[in-house]
Amino acid sequence: MPVKIRLTRQGRKKRPYYHIVIADARAPRDGKFIERIGMYNPMTKPATIEIDRAKAFEWLEKGAQPTNTARAILRFTGVMYMKHLQRGVTKGAHTQEQADAKLESWLAEKQTKIDAGKAETAQELIDFRKIVDGEVKAPVAPKRDEQAEAAFREESSPEAPAEKVEEAAAEVEKAAAEVEEAPAKVEEAPAEAEEAPAEAEEAPAEVEEAPAENVEEAAVVEAETPTETKDAE
Repeated sequence: MPVKIRLTRQGRKKRPYYHIVIADARAPRDGKFIERIGMYNPMTKPATIEIDRAKAFEWLEKGAQPTNTARAILRFTGVMYMKHLQRGVTKGAHTQEQADAKLESWLAEKQTKIDAGKAETAQELIDFRKIVDGEVKAPVAPKRDEQAEAAFREESSPEAPAEKVEEAAAEVEKAAAEVEEAPAKVEEAPAEAEEAPAEAEEAPAEVEEAPAENVEEAAVVEAETPTETKDAE
């Protein structure tokens, strides 16, 4: 059965990522596979690659044929270089320890290049944002208002609520005293109103006395008048 090392597509539309798998060459691209040995995401910069080197080397030794893209990934991650070193060990060109040391040195150098590429990409992104948004300004520290802080500390202190409660109680007592004085004033007002009708009653009595005196005087005048008339005759 011909076996290939290839990619199977994953992810949504326009945002793909790929699994690196061992599959039958006759199976469809996204069909069944024998084993998954890694992942490749081309949407990041630089591209993200995760692979099991030991598994990939094992399948290469068994005769699995990588596709062009898979071969480039294996070369980038050092799997093809590992195969080359192992061939030298088999032929007696160098020992296994020497091959492992060369591989470690190569991987360290490769990782240094990758880190430098990431730093360069990050700097390019910063420069691009400066071009788009202008020069990045340092954040300005807010000025401290000492008076506001002192007022806040006084309000947040445990003594402040007690003082506020005492002030509120004094205001309540003052309001209650004003309420008690108001009914007293209302009671004085009806008393004055009662005195006014009493004076009004005294006034009619004086009026009644005045007509009585006038009537008596008129009767005396009438009584005296006939007597004087008779004397005149």
